[in-house]
Amino acid sequence: MMAFPISEATPVVHAGAPPQQTDVVVIGGGVIGVCTALFLVEAGHHVVLLEKGRIAAEQSSRNWGWIRQQGRDPHELGIMAESNRIWRDLASRTNVDIGLVQGGVSYLAKTDEEMAVYEAWLDHARAHGVDSRLLSNAETQALISGISQSYAGALYTATDLRAEPWVTVPALAGIAARAGARLIENCAVRTLDIQAGRVTGVMTEQGRIKASSVVLAGGAWSSLFLRNAGVALPQLSVRATVAATEPLPQMYQGGAADDKIAFRARADGGYSLAAGGFHELFIGPDAFRAFPKFLTQLRKDPFGTRFMASAPTGFPDAWGTPRSWSAEAQSPFERMRVLNPAPNPKKLRDLQRDFAALFPTFGPIKLKSAWAGMIDTMPDVVPVMDRVDAIKGLVVGTGFSGHGFGIGPAAGRVLSALVTGADVGHDLHRFRLSRFTDGSKMDIGPSV
Repeated sequence: MMAFPISEATPVVHAGAPPQQTDVVVIGGGVIGVCTALFLVEAGHHVVLLEKGRIAAEQSSRNWGWIRQQGRDPHELGIMAESNRIWRDLASRTNVDIGLVQGGVSYLAKTDEEMAVYEAWLDHARAHGVDSRLLSNAETQALISGISQSYAGALYTATDLRAEPWVTVPALAGIAARAGARLIENCAVRTLDIQAGRVTGVMTEQGRIKASSVVLAGGAWSSLFLRNAGVALPQLSVRATVAATEPLPQMYQGGAADDKIAFRARADGGYSLAAGGFHELFIGPDAFRAFPKFLTQLRKDPFGTRFMASAPTGFPDAWGTPRSWSAEAQSPFERMRVLNPAPNPKKLRDLQRDFAALFPTFGPIKLKSAWAGMIDTMPDVVPVMDRVDAIKGLVVGTGFSGHGFGIGPAAGRVLSALVTGADVGHDLHRFRLSRFTDGSKMDIGPSV
């Protein structure tokens, strides 16, 4: 089976020594960090993006490739609708084909109760001008030809998009670099440089960079980084397994999911497969710390998570991973350049079986590659996009809970605006960092 393409073995594209000074440092080379750097440089700021491993080597290249408005938390919808528009512009500015296709997204309902949940969510879609609608079983069968399962119906959004993540995010990084952003791979940020409660730069493995603003977009590593800086963030990361099939007949150009399996067409003629609503949590110190905040989520979906005894060595929440270190010491980010979890073999077999059952005319399903990613998730399944009050000049964008790829461009614009003081264009109260310390109840995003 072919190995996943982006890893620590992938050649460095963005090399060089970091400068001694810049306006803004962005930590993390995933889709959120790359898009933040792009919007900052286009606003006229000097920007350095530092990635400990490779651009997009972690969750930003391992996700499903869905760019969906459908099923979003109502407070995310406006940002996601903006992102849908930005994606089309960015695709026209890349020098490679990122596989951007308006194929739509379908949520397949097996029961009338599921259809009722989808119908209730339509009010949010209408309020934001999103074209989601309900399909009957006959309409669902017509949309996804050859599907064997009979459904009560589906929730469908025709304007939702898809793209190839492992191609897309490096291509966006190319746009940012050509616009003037300085991107440096294989350069970990060890600590923030803080004086009198304000960011004055960062300390990297290659030395200090002076900067008046820092954006942390560290994905699954964000909580660990912030804890070393004295900021508590109840963020965990869960493993999700994904597979790519060999080329098959293209029965549907978008993404679809039911309670067992999610799939989407790929640019190479195959399909990406994943288990809908299933993930695995490796139990570590942060899991115990964050448990009270995650209790509401656990009660709502007690069987959606499989608990694993402990994380592999070097993972963010592994028992042996240091929780504090100095700027002079090697950090956990240098010890593990790329967070590259192994896929779950049983889940891969389940995906082959379930997809073959959905499309019996395909015959046996052959996989050409498989991988897993660690999804940074929050107790209420919505991200943090906020300034850190305790450390002036620090902005955090993390915890996108599996929603980050699609919303990445607009989230990057929002984070850029938080740095520069420009109009963010959206109400960010839902995404404030203080919701975990101000006594707020955990309001779980819609499970659609």
